[in-house]
Amino acid sequence: MILLEEALRPARSFAAELVRNLLRKRDFYAGGLIILLGLVMALKGPTYRLGTLMHMGPGFLPTALGVILIFLGVLIAGTALGVPPGEDEDILPAQLEWLGWACILAGPLCFILFGSFFGLIPATFACVFVSALGDRNATLRSAATLAAVLTVFGVGLFSYLLQIPMPLLTWRGL
Repeated sequence: MILLEEALRPARSFAAELVRNLLRKRDFYAGGLIILLGLVMALKGPTYRLGTLMHMGPGFLPTALGVILIFLGVLIAGTALGVPPGEDEDILPAQLEWLGWACILAGPLCFILFGSFFGLIPATFACVFVSALGDRNATLRSAATLAAVLTVFGVGLFSYLLQIPMPLLTWRGL
């Protein structure tokens, strides 16, 4: 019995060391979050009618995307196994980019607000402009140029090609 315990001790310590190293990796947490989101989608999707490949129901796309997210999450979490111990052990970066995070989170809010009151063109421009300012190397000119180009592309795609029923310019007042 004692010999069996001594033989199993290296395997237990290896497994414990592997788990301890995984819990220090950013990729492990990123993969776990994507797996969690995929599970929610894959489990919620079948509550709607799935349909067939020829006649897809409203639950088909969320279920398929959920399964794809689970697969990608496993791949991302698996990359944490390839990183040697001691590397990539900080969950958060050394320099927190509060301005970048705030700009990226404020971008969709700008789209919602500007889209509700002013239309697709100002909403797209504001969303891209504010989000682009989150880049630490961005200037006002580069953000405005990017916003103008993406606004032209977005309006062409969503308004003219896909014919999304959203007014290009409107005034609903504040």
